[in-house]
Amino acid sequence: MGRTNVLSVALASGYHGPPQLTVARAFTEWTFDPWAVAFVLLLGGLYLAGVRRVRRMRGPGRPWPAGRIVTFCGLGLGFWVIATMSWVGVYSGVLFYVRAVQTILLLLLIPLFFALGRPLTLVIESLPRVGQRVDAAIRSRAAKVLTFPAITTLALVITPFVLYFTSWYVAGFHSVAVRELTHLALMIPGFAFFWTLLRVDPVPKAYPYLVSLWITGAEVVGDAVLGLAVIADVNLIAGPYYHAVAYPWGPSLPTSQVLGGGTLWILGDVVGLPFFAAQLIQMIREDEADAKVIDAELDARDAARAERAAAAVPPAAAVDGGQGGAGQGAPDAPEDRPWWESDPRFANRFQAIDDGG
Repeated sequence: MGRTNVLSVALASGYHGPPQLTVARAFTEWTFDPWAVAFVLLLGGLYLAGVRRVRRMRGPGRPWPAGRIVTFCGLGLGFWVIATMSWVGVYSGVLFYVRAVQTILLLLLIPLFFALGRPLTLVIESLPRVGQRVDAAIRSRAAKVLTFPAITTLALVITPFVLYFTSWYVAGFHSVAVRELTHLALMIPGFAFFWTLLRVDPVPKAYPYLVSLWITGAEVVGDAVLGLAVIADVNLIAGPYYHAVAYPWGPSLPTSQVLGGGTLWILGDVVGLPFFAAQLIQMIREDEADAKVIDAELDARDAARAERAAAAVPPAAAVDGGQGGAGQGAPDAPEDRPWWESDPRFANRFQAIDDGG
């Protein structure tokens, strides 16, 4: 009887959308988006073809890690399907807060998994000729300017602001082309942001991870400002559109907008947690790699010093147990300085101290 009443109210209000959103329908309601399917098949097919080619080129001893395939195809493309064709895609045109969920998935979560899949490294290795051009483009001056952390962060923060506070928001409901371009427009700045800060792929310039942490903090603040701006807006965003939808169930339009603002704020920060984890993992890996390089340099320096010392000792001195002039202490060679004074990352600091002293 309750279901009959809901249907009657829906027909009376002119509502012709999907049925009331429930927990059960969040798992059963799906829609078919041919453009989203084409995107998944094209991008996934190209990625797997590249993996197959790299495996043939590398040989059996150096496979492309399966984790990257799972991250890019399983998580990245999987969440793309969820954002466009699951209950999120079904109800994004009906409920304001569901559209907010879709925005966060497209802007932050999907680009993060795409970046962790290392697609640029895959292109460079699988297609050497194309890879040379890609590598040259990455290292160009224009790329360094466009991927400056302040610029990528600003693009990531400004894009959803423009979406929610201009006519762009409603245009995506009335035009399939605008809707699909909006999905890409949200994903691209997110990918640029994570690609340049995670540095798992070649980047125009590798900034210290301390800078990455500061930039991530700025992005978190941007999510909060966007969410609070949506919550505090006394006017309904896309009010005429949602009044025309006239869904007869669920939260009121103002409540749905408040829920949407909270989703943009809280879910945006929650999605940032995997990014922090990925940054910490990369920091640990780079520290371990640097430690191995430094240990190898120190071992090679000690071995070379021992060879020179053995060659400089006369045979007689060796027989006499090192007595005589050769056994007397010689001044320290430049190589006897601590390793950090010759390391390029720290040498300038010690040089400045010596000059000032």
